Amino acid sequence: MKLQSVTFITAMSLTAQLSVAADDDAPATYKSHGLSRFDDLKYPENFPHLDYVNPYAPKGGKLKMAAIGTFDTLNPYAQNGTHLSLISPFRFYNLGFLSLNEPLMVGSGSYSPAADEAKVAYGLIAEFAEYPSDNHWIIFNLRPNARFHDGRAITARDVVFSYHYLKDGPMKYQIQLKPIERVEVLDKHRVCFYFHTPGSRDQLFSAAELPILPAHYWQGQHNEKSRLTPPLGSGPYRITQVKGGSSVTFSRVKDYWGKDLPINRGKYNFDQITAYVYQDPTIAFEAFKAGDLNVFFESTAKNWARAYDFPDIASGKVHKVEIPSKMIVGSPMMVFNTRRPPFNDIRVRQAIGYLFDFEWSNRTLFEGTYTRANSYFPNSLYAASGAPSPEEQQLLAPFRQQLPEALFNQPFTLPVTRGDGTMRAQQKQALTLLKEAGWTLRGNQLVNHRQEPLTFELITYSRRGERMILPFRKNLASIGIDLKYRVIDSSNYFQRVRKLDFDAIANVYPLGLSLGSELFRYFHSSNANLPDTQNLAGISNPTVDALLEKIPTAQTQQQLETIIHSLDRVLLWHHYGVPLWYFGNVRTAYRSHINRPDVVTDYPMIINTWWYDGEGAEGLNRP
Repeated sequence: MKLQSVTFITAMSLTAQLSVAADDDAPATYKSHGLSRFDDLKYPENFPHLDYVNPYAPKGGKLKMAAIGTFDTLNPYAQNGTHLSLISPFRFYNLGFLSLNEPLMVGSGSYSPAADEAKVAYGLIAEFAEYPSDNHWIIFNLRPNARFHDGRAITARDVVFSYHYLKDGPMKYQIQLKPIERVEVLDKHRVCFYFHTPGSRDQLFSAAELPILPAHYWQGQHNEKSRLTPPLGSGPYRITQVKGGSSVTFSRVKDYWGKDLPINRGKYNFDQITAYVYQDPTIAFEAFKAGDLNVFFESTAKNWARAYDFPDIASGKVHKVEIPSKMIVGSPMMVFNTRRPPFNDIRVRQAIGYLFDFEWSNRTLFEGTYTRANSYFPNSLYAASGAPSPEEQQLLAPFRQQLPEALFNQPFTLPVTRGDGTMRAQQKQALTLLKEAGWTLRGNQLVNHRQEPLTFELITYSRRGERMILPFRKNLASIGIDLKYRVIDSSNYFQRVRKLDFDAIANVYPLGLSLGSELFRYFHSSNANLPDTQNLAGISNPTVDALLEKIPTAQTQQQLETIIHSLDRVLLWHHYGVPLWYFGNVRTAYRSHINRPDVVTDYPMIINTWWYDGEGAEGLNRP
């Protein structure tokens, strides 16, 4: 492929700076240091550093943090096993040191997402990209100095290998890479991705976010194997010590090839980061109080309100902060497995939702700090609110026969109680729905026409939700539903989830500042019955599918919001789970020798932009 004419795209105007190819009918071609889904890039070519970092942050020191759960593999591409990235807090905050293999471009996806722009990517392994106005292909020009940790250069061959290795790997990569038809080496440092069809700029990100694996290392290895051998990486950290399932230590690569890039300046400042693994968060918190850990992410509102009264807080040796965030908080949700009864009946799903008393839980258990989530995308501009807009009405009109009529003329709302433990109205409504679904109260138990009891199992791998689940179980029992609650180890839990062997689970859908292919993973019917699927509820809904398939075609931010608002409504009205709550801030406590930037961003850059301010740190926190 020969490009006849290209121009550099700066942050000021993406649409104005076109060049027309020699053939008048050929699409205009762009050449840019970054990609943006809709708007212009904030940072121009050759920007000095990101606005939200301290570019003079010193290097040095050790960060010691807790991971809650268990892990049994260090291979992030394994199709079985539990990787560190699946357990808290790593599951909810994208921490770049976990991603040993860097992507072509950075800013979107799970590798160090941008904190002040939605759906953008700037060159990392790729210095710049070239693509036509119809987005039918994209060429990445690799940096000649990009290296793996063994000193081998990252080449176009590694890019092609990574595509073929991952496109049949874990489900998230299968979906991410689905728009790509083929990948070709143009020369040692240039590689072209061809897409099946022309489309929006959204499909360009599926290639830009591809992690680049060393072909010479992975060739012949099967990615379904879990293992505790650290794989070969290319990023700012490498794994230097593993102690069984108890801790993993990441050490800063002093000669990391990308340390001086503007996109990395002010990031990755700790010399060493150790994740200590605990199954019990209470024990982890005690370790933090004792000084064995120097940072702690708090997930329990009651602890945040009452447990942080130890001496080091009063003396200022420990800082307790809530970091503001505008990220899309995937609220906790009790997810029903609709592949199996009784959850294949929407009336049963809706009825069970009536028995969750959020108001009582929030007042009694959570210090009144949470907000009920009436959305799959709370705390964001993608959350549907009020009645559907005219644009949403128009978008949903072709599916009217498949949807509840109420969806078109009223907002979705969840039952509201008085918060005093009294639920007579909700119990009555639930029993009415269950009677319609064929369940009859016999004594203290609901049974169907075969006299089978209405019972289901909820599995978790942590006892942190027990204070909420046990009262919920009591409420269900009050109308004859038997909830069996089991806490199992995280390896067994994730194995069962991968095999779709569950009735109900407590889940959070991790989301960032913008939405894209991850929604296909979570909700599209093509993934409903596949092993390792992230469509945990088994959603198989033609309207949901149609809306998901419109997301990549959105030409403006407003169009995208209309599509996702409509999707949100359809998901909610079908009661695939019980939305629980959300909290917009990140609760964290850290020792006084840990520091972080003062800049408040939409997406808080946890850890990646923090630094050690104690003895032995190299550099000055000033120009």
